[in-house]
Amino acid sequence: MSRFVDTMLATAAGAGGEASGMTTGEPATPTRRTWAQVHEQATRMAGALVSGGVSAGGSVAVLAGDPASIAPAVQAVWLAGASVTMLHQPTARTDLADWAQDTLRVLSMIDAKLVLLGTPFDALASVLDEHDVAYRTLDELTDGTPLAAPVEVPEESTALLQLTSGSTAEPKAVRITHGNLMANALAMKEAAALQPGRDVMVSWLPLFHDMGMVGFLTVPMLFGIELVKVTPVDFLRSPVLWPELISRHRGTITAAPNFAYAIVGRRMSTVDDDGAYDLSTLRIALNGAEPIDPAAVASFTEAGARFKLPPECVLAAYGMAEATLAVAFAPLFTGLSVDVIDAEALAGEHRAVPVTEDGDRQVRSFPLLGPPLPGIEVQTVDGSGRVLGDREVGQLRLRGAAVTPEYLTVRGPVSTQDADGWLDTGDEGYTVDGQVVVCGRIKDVIIMGGRNIYPTDIERAAMSVDGVRAGNAVAVRLDAGTRRERFAVACESRLAGDEDAEKALRKEITARVVDAVGLRPFAVVVLPPGSLPKTPSGKLRRAAAASLVGTE
Repeated sequence: MSRFVDTMLATAAGAGGEASGMTTGEPATPTRRTWAQVHEQATRMAGALVSGGVSAGGSVAVLAGDPASIAPAVQAVWLAGASVTMLHQPTARTDLADWAQDTLRVLSMIDAKLVLLGTPFDALASVLDEHDVAYRTLDELTDGTPLAAPVEVPEESTALLQLTSGSTAEPKAVRITHGNLMANALAMKEAAALQPGRDVMVSWLPLFHDMGMVGFLTVPMLFGIELVKVTPVDFLRSPVLWPELISRHRGTITAAPNFAYAIVGRRMSTVDDDGAYDLSTLRIALNGAEPIDPAAVASFTEAGARFKLPPECVLAAYGMAEATLAVAFAPLFTGLSVDVIDAEALAGEHRAVPVTEDGDRQVRSFPLLGPPLPGIEVQTVDGSGRVLGDREVGQLRLRGAAVTPEYLTVRGPVSTQDADGWLDTGDEGYTVDGQVVVCGRIKDVIIMGGRNIYPTDIERAAMSVDGVRAGNAVAVRLDAGTRRERFAVACESRLAGDEDAEKALRKEITARVVDAVGLRPFAVVVLPPGSLPKTPSGKLRRAAAASLVGTE
């Protein structure tokens, strides 16, 4: 049996399984179940799955939104020896016909013979019926006869097929093995100094995203750590629910992408009551999954200071599904540290030259993302594969026990690693004193006049303008790879539609971008809220946004 399943069983049967658990249903109907109770339900669901034909090595997809039902369901699939795929969830704006076609392609790609359907997506049963997709509701599985013993699978057996959220419509899944999951979970436990019995994890992250599924469901269930779990819809409906839950449950660990810290920082700054929240217990506020903006972090820590937020709790992180989840964590209890470097040396010479005083030089600031987690190696290489030294900028690659073996694609499996086990991350960056620094995605870098321009610099400049929605500006690369490569900016604003206000906004955005990168955007497009294309996990899709920008 895999060490991952062994550990999960030992936790459920031990003192941690009875003492710790998961609270769901906040804020309306909070309900807590111990991990032992979750496991007991999982064994009944696993029994129903096995008797229904699910076997070792099979693939089961899950479409549900309620963490209370998802937790035992995914454990049940693992007990039955199968793999879990969390399907991307339709929203109110989703065209169900398009969603159905995309989902059918995914189910075919992963060879899933069964979909587990739960609230609030029960109503989609008719769509699955229409396309002859086999499914069972999570409710009907709870009456199964408990599985006597888990189905044994080897370490290399698939545990999780994590759908990627790229910029194309073609699906792809990262195949994460039992061995990968256990290796990364143990590395995170060590790097974050997780303390079962003392830590309380608070999360609203979606469970179809790797940070939510692996970091804030699998890890606490595996090691017996207290978890408070709500949904992304709950957070978006009321962002201050997040600090409220940390206060109420004495949360010690949380995580989110950068945009969420910007939002909640802004909301907390408008709260009049200094006693509204108590964030003093928070020891880790992990910031990852998208580029980290030091200004957004500062707005979060400054707004939280009134509520006893320790600024050193911010933990910058680097990760990707191809490494199961986590690649590097910044040192604990140090807060956000940035590397200030010469902008011209970076853009023209691919070197990260440190700058201690600005003077007249243009500088760039990148967060230090910490050393690689135990068991992971990180290297920087140039285009020919030559290994680079400290502060030499190139392609980041990594290898280790947590690095996954392959992708599943519509054309078949594709290895993630080269012959020596190295994974090309697709990121450009460098190392300094053993810490990883990411400059940006290689495919997104804008090359003008022989200089590398990073979209994040353009986007941050645009978002610094009053009237631009936080987290809703995107730099679009135009005429990529040609001699006349250009870029445009698309942003969301509630001022969209007001001709004079739009004109003023475009002028100010252009000025801020020129100040930031020394280049003028080809165009600035102002859009109403909800216009920019995003992945299911909420990341902006730069390539897809190009269709919103005219190129003539």
